[in-house]
Amino acid sequence: MTNKGFKELVAEANARIRTLTPDEASRLVGDDGYLFVDVRDRHELEQDGLIPGAVNVSRGMLEFCLDPESPYHVEALSSGRKLVFYCASGGRSALAAARAADMGVTDACHVGGGLKAWKEASGPLEHPQ
Repeated sequence: MTNKGFKELVAEANARIRTLTPDEASRLVGDDGYLFVDVRDRHELEQDGLIPGAVNVSRGMLEFCLDPESPYHVEALSSGRKLVFYCASGGRSALAAARAADMGVTDACHVGGGLKAWKEASGPLEHPQ
């Protein structure tokens, strides 16, 4: 058995899921059919802001927050909206979208290049209260 590093895991995830460009994703902001899910840690949100309307679910809690049987379930993740994951640079969000697909979420996707690419494309941001 060969150990896999994070690069291989991210590449496998990207091969299985849809990756949106920042321009494609920015057209979905405010669309009630989509929910942006920020999988970064809280200090990253405070530092850089988040995509308007996004919910924050730390990558470490994702499986618990997605599962309706979990006491940590986040209701918004089961709203029937298509989930668009993002992180700082695209690695954690690719893994998150792939894991969500493993858990039965249909049409899970992520923003390629993460918030870094989003900011470079002048995507809108808001700062948490």
